[in-house]
Amino acid sequence: MNTRARPSLKSLPATPTGPHAAAQAAPGQAEGEPKGAARKGVPSAPRPDPHQADGRCPVAWLHISAPRGAVPTATSTCRCGRDRSAVGHKKVLALIDDHTAHRDTCPLRTNQEGRQAA
Repeated sequence: MNTRARPSLKSLPATPTGPHAAAQAAPGQAEGEPKGAARKGVPSAPRPDPHQADGRCPVAWLHISAPRGAVPTATSTCRCGRDRSAVGHKKVLALIDDHTAHRDTCPLRTNQEGRQAA
């Protein structure tokens, strides 16, 4: 058996003759930027949120259930702790009036600054 001589695994690069500047990479696409966004006419300015809050917050809820042919029921709840319910035509109508009157007396809905000034 004849064994061949292995070639040398080391290779020496050519020695540079002087200092050279490194090659600059081409500017790439920014992270998270969609490809071709400018070419497709995508607006760059953000649009206003169509679901912005107007500063109001629900405080009291009146839920009425009156299916046809059944006895009506109603519940009136408020964040101040008020929780009332009624069953029957007359009692539900009375609860609706009571819930409406509670709007004027609820401590969460009354103007606290006006009370202190008076």
